[in-house]
Amino acid sequence: MIALGCAIGTGLFYGSASTISMVGPAVMLSYLIGGIFIYFVVRALGEMSVDNPVSGSFSTYAYDYWGDFAGFLSGWNYWFNYVAVSMVEVSVIGIYMHHWFPQLPMWVSGLVLFILVNVINLTNVRSFGEIEFWGAIVKVVAISLMIIFGLGIILFGIGETAPIGFHNLVDHGGFFPKGMWGMMLSFVVVTFSFGGTELIGITAGEAENPSKTIPKAVDLIIGRILIFYVGSMFVLVTLYPWDKVGMNGSPFVEIFSAIGFPAAASILNVIVLTGVFSAYNSCLYSNARMLHGLALQNNAPAFLKKVSKNGVPRAAVLFSSLFVGIAVVVTYFAPKQVFNYVMSIATIAALINWIMILYTQIKFRHKIGIRVKKLSYKMPLFPLLNYIGIIYFLSIGITMAVMPEYRLAVYLCPIWILVIYIGYKIKKIRDK
Repeated sequence: MIALGCAIGTGLFYGSASTISMVGPAVMLSYLIGGIFIYFVVRALGEMSVDNPVSGSFSTYAYDYWGDFAGFLSGWNYWFNYVAVSMVEVSVIGIYMHHWFPQLPMWVSGLVLFILVNVINLTNVRSFGEIEFWGAIVKVVAISLMIIFGLGIILFGIGETAPIGFHNLVDHGGFFPKGMWGMMLSFVVVTFSFGGTELIGITAGEAENPSKTIPKAVDLIIGRILIFYVGSMFVLVTLYPWDKVGMNGSPFVEIFSAIGFPAAASILNVIVLTGVFSAYNSCLYSNARMLHGLALQNNAPAFLKKVSKNGVPRAAVLFSSLFVGIAVVVTYFAPKQVFNYVMSIATIAALINWIMILYTQIKFRHKIGIRVKKLSYKMPLFPLLNYIGIIYFLSIGITMAVMPEYRLAVYLCPIWILVIYIGYKIKKIRDK
């Protein structure tokens, strides 16, 4: 549920509007294909998590199976990734609030969310788990009901004089109005949308009986996410012409409002807000655990090792939040531009994470040698799927370089890696 909570957030509720505009009705195929590649990542991570369940996950695995710098890079990049994702959630919540309060400054909504999530994450782990579980349940149930209700309108004309039917899938330029290039562009936003599925590995160190719960979670998570993403996209582009979907709010809310269901639109807006809260809540949780894991490796300041009596790494929570708080300030000065900038940066960081997970699992297999035969949960078609996944994620980075709104993040990527490398060298000198 924690992985669902982070994966079903702004990427689906808001980012899907830009995905629909890039590819048209074929958007459902974009999410289906993207989800398959994300499964490769989660399955590779699941193999390592079952064999060695730790809090800190693939940073620890990269450190143990690949090398010191790989562990340092993956840990700090993961932390940076979810600082950026958290910034996205904080920056976009104001857009959703405009559905009811169009005059409310966006930064005010972001500040309220920021304070609320920090209070929750500074309490004990069980409280976080319970709140996140129910937050994810609300999203899952709501999306399921939305899909069912939408299918009722499409097939039986619920609330309409007649069934809407499937004409919107082909009437406005066809099913593939933007061609294969449009689909390739859409994979960029799809990639951001699936961020958070790897949280299964982050939670392994605090999960009960990880040898059973992690495989079950991995095997179920992708199927469920694909049902929610592909199913909801099918309903949206069938209910409403894809080329009329705007970017002034969640397409879920806009479409149901446009076809004459304002009550459903308001209910969905509540769900969207719940989704933002849940996703940010999960991101901060994972960020703090990654920082704590880095500190235990002596790859982060020692004060981040500290935990409260309840086992919460409060110093790590506050350290991450210090940077996420920048989003509130930026939203005050540039409310409309901040989303695309931060989302593109988060996407590049996610690509680095997933490529490193796939390659780390290759190094893991080489490291354990003959013990591979005793693994209870194995990556299928190893190492073929690893290399196919790596090529796919590299192609997404290349695609971003030709998209003006995402190009800056690609240019900043080598600078960010250089900064991490300098930090690593400073750490090595300090250790001597």
